[in-house]
Amino acid sequence: MSNNLTPGSEPTLDLGGKLRRFREARGYSQRELARRAGISNATISQIESNTISPSVGALKRILDALPIPLSDFFAEEAPEVDRVFFKAADMMEIGRGGVSYRQVGRDLTGKALQIISERYEAGASSGRVRIRHEGEEGGIVLCGRLEVVVGDKREVLGPGEAYYFKSQEPHRFRNVGESPCEVISVCTPPSF
Repeated sequence: MSNNLTPGSEPTLDLGGKLRRFREARGYSQRELARRAGISNATISQIESNTISPSVGALKRILDALPIPLSDFFAEEAPEVDRVFFKAADMMEIGRGGVSYRQVGRDLTGKALQIISERYEAGASSGRVRIRHEGEEGGIVLCGRLEVVVGDKREVLGPGEAYYFKSQEPHRFRNVGESPCEVISVCTPPSF
């Protein structure tokens, strides 16, 4: 069977790395993907190492085996494989308005836990309206002073102090100090 591949061409994008991430996200080995696509295991290996570039027809057969449409493969970012370690640049910013929420991991679909590095500028808060959602959350103040309101309870926490509560209780966070406040928090299940 012909592979319709061009040897020795340098890809302009990391097509091989992207294919590998999609394959691993679906839990397929190279051998399994090759079997499903009707091509050799060596061919999948060479594509993933960017030593050969597949023709559109060959790539379509491979993507049909995943399955993912050709247009989606080029339009989407490859899904995150179950990562273990994250550099500072890998954190995803999901905050705004004087509050930085830097989340560990980009896609928390199917995950049970959300970990966030929070930073509140002086006077910044989680908002005027109290938050409530399913689950539990907790956090440890690293620096600064954080006012935490949960239901009818209110406390100002400093460095080394912590909170832990059921998230169904209406809650709110506010930096009551004159310098930034930093917190490491966890929430289960992920809430935003």
